Amino acid sequence: MNPIKFGTDGWRGIIADDFTFDRVALVAPLAAQVLAQTGGNDASSGTVIVGHDRRFLAEDFAKTAAVAVQNAGFDVLLTDTYAPTPAFSLAAKQLNALGAIVLTASHNPGAYLGLKVKGSFGGSVSPEVTQQIEAKLGNPVALSATPGKLENFNPWPAYCKTLREMVDIDGIKEAIASNKITVFVDAMHGAAAGGLAQILEETVHEVNSDRDPLFGGGAPEPLPRYLSQLFRVMRTHQRQSSGLSIGFVFDGDSDRIAAVDSSGNFLSSQILVPILIEHLAKRRGFTGEVIKTVSGSDIIPKIAKLYDLPLFETPIGYKYIADRMLTTQVLVGGEESGGIGYGTHIPERDALLSALYLLEAVVKSGEDLSQIYARLQKETGFTSAYDRIDLHLANMDERSRLVSLLENQPLTKIADKAVVDCNKVDGYKFRLADGNWLLIRFSGTEPVLRLYSEAATLKEVMQNLNWAKDWAQKG
Repeated sequence: MNPIKFGTDGWRGIIADDFTFDRVALVAPLAAQVLAQTGGNDASSGTVIVGHDRRFLAEDFAKTAAVAVQNAGFDVLLTDTYAPTPAFSLAAKQLNALGAIVLTASHNPGAYLGLKVKGSFGGSVSPEVTQQIEAKLGNPVALSATPGKLENFNPWPAYCKTLREMVDIDGIKEAIASNKITVFVDAMHGAAAGGLAQILEETVHEVNSDRDPLFGGGAPEPLPRYLSQLFRVMRTHQRQSSGLSIGFVFDGDSDRIAAVDSSGNFLSSQILVPILIEHLAKRRGFTGEVIKTVSGSDIIPKIAKLYDLPLFETPIGYKYIADRMLTTQVLVGGEESGGIGYGTHIPERDALLSALYLLEAVVKSGEDLSQIYARLQKETGFTSAYDRIDLHLANMDERSRLVSLLENQPLTKIADKAVVDCNKVDGYKFRLADGNWLLIRFSGTEPVLRLYSEAATLKEVMQNLNWAKDWAQKG
């Protein structure tokens, strides 16, 4: 059995192998204990939120976690339904709780479940906090002589109300009601199912909204290879309509987003973040720091400069962005993988709020998302292509071998182009002589090599990625 180890956002494992009821009953009260020790909104508050997504046995694992936390002497608010992870983060802040424990494996395949820990401030706890939880694993929390109270609650009403108040909801609703915009959603069988329709109280065309713990044989990750049904439905609609259409894709626990434009083009957060920066700074008049991770597009600093906004770069993992949000006025913080959060909200990525802001941008500009992005490319003089591939390695020993190669035999050429710089903030980001870049990064919890590249053309991107793939397999 693999050790319990927290990665970029929580502990995850294969159900009935690494992720078991006994282990959840061990970790959950330790997480509650560390949350209490590291500070809540109110020193007298002993309440912990426990939530879950729609994965196999998620509600049963949540119940196990809730009872274990209750028996350790904490009061517990246990959700009575699935909901987005950001809804539980928001509840932790609004209900003055110590924090939240969410049973979810986010975008991982159906065999996985996981546990995320959220702080009283409404965001991911810092690496220091998860390290404290790991350090206590050998000392289980003792049963309390006075168990806490356990009550059920529904996180949806307060969450929907909060998000409605953050945008021009009437303008969005009017545009949908008058058929100026048609909205599609791929819920990927996850926790966002029904969410956007509930917020908007208007017709939203949703696919994959049923509960399927196997996620159609794929994974609830907002990537083009999993979106054939959404592409098909939107193409059919576009042949019959001349208005704008927009599709949103939400991952398994609704903290990551991607989009599809009226022409059926897939739009990752590398495109969405620049659009959001422009909208929030130009149309809403908001200000603050722009935060990007090392895998973020080079256009993001250029958009920030366009609006005279400061820029800050972090390692990959939204907890680093959330930590920065606690001390700095932030406009938007975004990850390449689809996690985007806002200084106007809790320090947490929130896919449904991102969808609302993007809808607002389309309504107020009268432009399709791709039209907005093309205009931004022209204004910054920067055009690029981007892609990423995940390469599954044979085992963790293979991972160690490749790390050793990178450290002891530094790369000087990639795809026949000279390496001019290597950023080791998170992984190995190689800047090439032509301005392009390749990032080689290893998963912290599984034998997976993540390869990212941005270049002037998609052909060059694929050359870089294929070179890296060959290097990993032959190196």
